[in-house]
Amino acid sequence: MEDTKGKILWVDDEIDLLRSHIRFLTEKGYSVDTATNGEDAIAMVKQSGFDLVFLDEMMAGMGGLRTLAEIKDMRPTLPVVMVTKNEEESLMEEAIGVKISDYLIKPVNPSQVLLACKKFLEGRKITGAAVSKDYIQEFNQIAVALMNDMDHKQWVDIYTRLVSWSLELDAHPELGLKQTLHDQVRECNLAFGKYVERNYRDWLAQTDKRPVLSPDIVDRYLIPELSTGKSVIFFVIDCLRLDQWLAMEGLLHEHFDITKEFYFSILPTATPYSRNAIFSGSYPSEVEQRYPELWEKSEDDETSRNRYERQFLDKLLERRKIILKPEPKYVKILDAEFGRGIEHNIGSYAQTKLTSIVVNFVDMLAHGRSDSSLLKEIAPDESAYRSLTKSWFVHSSLFGMLRTLAKNPNVTVLLTTDHGSIRCLRASKVLGDREASTNLRYKYGRNLKCEDKAAIFVKDPADFRLPKRGVAGNYIIAKEDFYFVYPTDYHRYVNQYRDSFQHGGVSMEEMILPVIKLEPK
Repeated sequence: MEDTKGKILWVDDEIDLLRSHIRFLTEKGYSVDTATNGEDAIAMVKQSGFDLVFLDEMMAGMGGLRTLAEIKDMRPTLPVVMVTKNEEESLMEEAIGVKISDYLIKPVNPSQVLLACKKFLEGRKITGAAVSKDYIQEFNQIAVALMNDMDHKQWVDIYTRLVSWSLELDAHPELGLKQTLHDQVRECNLAFGKYVERNYRDWLAQTDKRPVLSPDIVDRYLIPELSTGKSVIFFVIDCLRLDQWLAMEGLLHEHFDITKEFYFSILPTATPYSRNAIFSGSYPSEVEQRYPELWEKSEDDETSRNRYERQFLDKLLERRKIILKPEPKYVKILDAEFGRGIEHNIGSYAQTKLTSIVVNFVDMLAHGRSDSSLLKEIAPDESAYRSLTKSWFVHSSLFGMLRTLAKNPNVTVLLTTDHGSIRCLRASKVLGDREASTNLRYKYGRNLKCEDKAAIFVKDPADFRLPKRGVAGNYIIAKEDFYFVYPTDYHRYVNQYRDSFQHGGVSMEEMILPVIKLEPK
């Protein structure tokens, strides 16, 4: 048999009246079989691999709805288009309840029938062709843009377009365009690293003509909401990338009106720097100078450096002469059980003028994937990684909290992240003294050295508004998808951390971040 565009079964007890439609579909390249009753239709579906069924609703004997139910029991994914003279809403709802795919009202015309066939039998092919055409056009536009000297707004536009295409191509793996997109993202990150290296010092020295940075978040987005009369719930999700957020965002449209803006994380794009900068409204060097007692305590060990976020936010509001009664609340969710407790009580938190909630799971996922072969198997690439994040979100206390808050018109939700992460694929050997830090995407210590292409070298921490950490201390910050490895046991650590999601460096994924406002519908 010659290849056809699809195999169709048309079920109608007056099939002779539809011969012109059947002939029309045959001429268009479809194979069409017919049945005049539900019993024969069910038997034919059992025996043959049909791609689409047109089903008359009003037939003698077994009716259309019962036939539909039987077909769906056998072939749940088989598209069935109901054809009927009955326009009653109750019938439509009943048909939808048994998972009808589409609905045509008699008398049908050839163009309606053809449209249904194209939708269910050729839709993916047609959509894929359109996606390929549009992406190639977009690819060329981005390639041209990289030849120009772009500002931060244009970089946000480039990155959001690339992320949108990543999600689009997730739905069309058969097109074979993912590697092309991956290569373009890598090319863009090469240019982005050079752009940041040229401009970052200027951003720190000015307040206009630069992107919103981590220390601006509270002033720019949070404080204005405190004067609206509504309670504000401020979520900070550690280590959340834009693509992960967009995978989650689709679940929230039915609950909230969503607005989204963007900011750039400070460097290093790591929690001790970027998240402290958000809550304190200050750069790390200012935190060190302004709150030496807290900074010294927070330097005791790597895990304690974000211990004083609540105090930093309180002091920031105090500097802005903002007094809130009752006092703002602060919660950090580190495990699922504690998160469920907060979810259960989120209604009471919404009675407070300001509640800040830090959610650590995505950061734990990134670190866990580095150490777990099982997680690497589940999430081998960016596409699977965002899918895994979405799966977590669906079942998380965070989603539960947001759904509860969506029912309260007197609440505004602000949601952001302190930094993203990048999938590290290239190792760069680093030399330094014994006291140099162990971070994979940035390091501080004395006499740090690595290949020039892999890092931004910060000889004077004051240039990047970073703590000095000793008279001769300096920083290196990784660019693109490089990660740092010391010579000791070099090959062991290269293999251990290659293809892991890390943060601290300079990349679009780590630096260009969303700030989302969610208003209950």
